[in-house]
Amino acid sequence: MDLTPRPEHRFSFGLWGVAHPGHDPFGVGTRAPLDLAEATRRLGDLGAWGVGFHDDDVFPPDASADERRAAVDKLCRAAEQAGVTFSMATTNLFTHPVFKDGAFTANDPDVRRYALAKALRNIDLAGELGVRNYIFWGGREGVEAPAAKDPRDALDRYREAIDFLAGYVKDRGYPMRFALEPKPNEPRGDTFLPTVGHMLAFIDTLDNGDIVGVNPEVAHELMAGLSFYHAVAQALWAGKLFHIDLNAQKPTRYDQDLRFGSEGIKDTFFTVMLLERSGYDGPRHFDARPYRVEDPDGVWEFARGCMRTYLIFAAKAQAFAADHDISAALDAAGAPQLAVPTVGAYDHAEATRLRDAEYDPDQLASRGYANERLDQLTIDLLLGA
Repeated sequence: MDLTPRPEHRFSFGLWGVAHPGHDPFGVGTRAPLDLAEATRRLGDLGAWGVGFHDDDVFPPDASADERRAAVDKLCRAAEQAGVTFSMATTNLFTHPVFKDGAFTANDPDVRRYALAKALRNIDLAGELGVRNYIFWGGREGVEAPAAKDPRDALDRYREAIDFLAGYVKDRGYPMRFALEPKPNEPRGDTFLPTVGHMLAFIDTLDNGDIVGVNPEVAHELMAGLSFYHAVAQALWAGKLFHIDLNAQKPTRYDQDLRFGSEGIKDTFFTVMLLERSGYDGPRHFDARPYRVEDPDGVWEFARGCMRTYLIFAAKAQAFAADHDISAALDAAGAPQLAVPTVGAYDHAEATRLRDAEYDPDQLASRGYANERLDQLTIDLLLGA
């Protein structure tokens, strides 16, 4: 089993996660700030293919044009030296107090216009760097006091913003697409467009939805008690899995951003197997951060661990497909039959025949589906038994 990360694996990291100093709502940082250029070089040494950034990660919002240029050039030199690409970018629309009531859905029109301007500037930077995937996470797009915002108005403004920015990308000719990242809550009490299903329905209403997809995150779906595997499958089914954020999470807790694969082993395995079998060619992006107890050496153990665990699961997926006992158990469960059309497209004669046919529901109900054996064989495989 070769567990060496290589560029063809398309592993990428959010620089904000690797460089996270270990602060949380109850305590200050536990590690010295990590220089992003140095982080980029180290990730390249470990075999990462790409890195991603927020605008505010690279330079502060009030930076001068010269300061912005110097910071961008420094990061570009590090990426070139490391052989690392810029796989994604995003706009920080949640940290500054100006966004306390939201960005694209803020009640104040001037705040909304400022949020759009900030996004436009960083889209230009992303275009300059050849970024393919631009992510939008609506961190402050939500509410605590329900009377403060009519959700229908908020969704109108959200749609207006995404359509406007997507129109700008097309107008500028950037080979870029948007990926919308859902999250049910935190930092807002309730967030607009909280799950992958909500996002997919929203995208269908966009005028420029052809370049807009989703960016599911493990932790965010699990915060709502949902299956990440199913969320990714629906995004693939809809042709809208443009990007993916991999980490780990204890279900229904606060957003933890744990090392990929450290929790939820079975769901994670099926997610990796789905990605490897589906033809998904986007980044395997790790939006996670090291434990707060770690020193700088632990940061790189964290990064190695994310990639190593993915490769272990990818190898297990190959073993799953080649296992004769599992293949027989899949047949016993009737899994291959689900891919067979039930009736095909509507036909009047077929509908009449189907309506008038005789069925024996008791006989149909007598069948067992051998799911216990199939699931145990999966566990045996994962545990190496």
